Amino acid sequence: MVIVKSKGLTPTERLLADLCEKSFLKLWSYPNPVKDDRNELCDLLAIFENHIFIFFDRENRQLDKSNKDPLVNWNRWKKKVIEDQIRTAHGAERYIKSGRGIFLDNALEVPFPIDIDSEKVIIHKIIIAHGAKEACEQFSNNNVYGSLAVSYGNNSTQMPLPFPFMIHIDKKYPVHVFDSCNLPIILSELDTFFDFSSYLNAKIEAIKSLDILAYCGEEDLLAHYYLNFDDSKKKHFIGISQENYNCLMIGEGEWKDFKELEIFKNKKLADEVSYLWDEIIQKTCQNALDGTLLGNANLLKGKSAIHEMAKEPRFFRRALSDQMIQSIRNFPESSQPFMRNLSFMPSFYPGKGYVFLQLKNEKITNYENEYRPKRQAMLEIACGAAKNKFGHLKTVIGIAIDAPKYSEREAEDFILMDCSHWPDDLREHYEQANMGFGFFKSGTPQKKNVTEFPIVKES
Repeated sequence: MVIVKSKGLTPTERLLADLCEKSFLKLWSYPNPVKDDRNELCDLLAIFENHIFIFFDRENRQLDKSNKDPLVNWNRWKKKVIEDQIRTAHGAERYIKSGRGIFLDNALEVPFPIDIDSEKVIIHKIIIAHGAKEACEQFSNNNVYGSLAVSYGNNSTQMPLPFPFMIHIDKKYPVHVFDSCNLPIILSELDTFFDFSSYLNAKIEAIKSLDILAYCGEEDLLAHYYLNFDDSKKKHFIGISQENYNCLMIGEGEWKDFKELEIFKNKKLADEVSYLWDEIIQKTCQNALDGTLLGNANLLKGKSAIHEMAKEPRFFRRALSDQMIQSIRNFPESSQPFMRNLSFMPSFYPGKGYVFLQLKNEKITNYENEYRPKRQAMLEIACGAAKNKFGHLKTVIGIAIDAPKYSEREAEDFILMDCSHWPDDLREHYEQANMGFGFFKSGTPQKKNVTEFPIVKES
C-alpha cells in the first residue's frame, strides 16, 4: 500500500516535518494527522515503539507591534501561542489515550499506519513557538539567540513576572516548549529516537524531582545535559551530583560556550560517517511508503530489521557505519567470479548484533528470482552461525549487499532473527547448514570502545 504523507501546511510546519523526518526517519513521523471528527489532532505525530511525540507548531506576529506596551504584547502572544496550545496538547494526549481513531486524511479513509497501544504509551507533548525571537533579542542584549526562558514548578507558588519572555509551566502537567532558535538545534543534535527520547526523559525526571527547574533557553539546558554523565547508569542527566538541592537554574550562554569546546567539535566530525546508517534506513523506509518494498516484513506493524537499526543512538551508528565502510574497503580483490566477505558488528544494546554480508558474483543470470533468494538464504545461515558463535545474542540482524568494489547495484536484503529461544535442534540445523560456508568458524571480532565525545589525540 502506498502511504501519502502531508508535508506540512505552513512554512514552519514544513520545517518541522523536514527536521522530524531526519530525526525520527520517514516511516515514523506524520504531519497533520486527523481525529475522527475531521479536526486536526496536532501538527505532527511521531511514534516509535511505545513513545509518542505530539508536536504543535504555532506562529504569531503579535510581538512585532512596536506601538504596543511590550508586556501587554507578550501576554497576548503567550496566551495564543503557549497557553492555548498547552490546553490543546493535553486534549490531544487524552484523545490518543482514549483509543479513538487517527487518520492521515480529512476524508477519514487512510488510518494512521502505526498501531498504538493506548495503555502503554509514553507521550511527549512539544510546542514549537515562533514569533518571539526578534522581540527577545531587542528586550535584552544578554539573550544570545533570542530564545524563550522556561521554568517548571508548582502553579500555586508561581508569581506573575513583571517582565516578558519567560514561560512558567506547571510541573504536574509538563510540556516541552521549543522556539524558532532552538528547534533546529535540538532536532539536529538529538537526531535519533534514542537520543531525543533520552533527553526528554532526563528532563522529565528533573522536573519531577525538583521544586523548580529554570533555564534561559532550551539549547542551554541541552548543553547542561551533555556535560553531565552518570557513569554508573551510563546516561546523561539534568541536575548536579550533590544531594539536598531542590532548585536548578541554567544560565544564559551555556550552549554558545559548549559548542566551542573541542569535545563537541570532535563529536561533530566523528558523527559524519554515521549518516551512512541513516541512508540505509531512509531508503528502505521510502520503499515501504511507496509500496515498492519486497519481502515479507511489515515495517509499520511490528518489529523488523529496519526498526532495530533505527533504535541505535547516534554515537553507535558512527561505529557501525565505520565498520561497514572498513569491511567494504577490505573486501578481497581477486579475479575469481564468486567471493564473499562476512563481518559481525555488535549493537549498542546487549544481546543484539549485526551480520554484514557482501557478495561478488559475476555469473548472475536471473537477479531477482534466482540470485537474491540464494543470497537471502546465505544471509540467514550467517545469522544462525553468529548465534551459535556468540551464545549471548538474543537478536541478530542480517544485512546483505553486492560488494560495492565490483557492483554498482543497490539492492539490500535484511533479516531479523529472534534468537531468544534457541533449542538444540535449531542450533544443530544451522551448524549443518553452515558446514559448506564456515561462517564464524575462526577468529573473534575485536571489541571497539565507542564514546559519544571522542578525544582526538595529537599526532
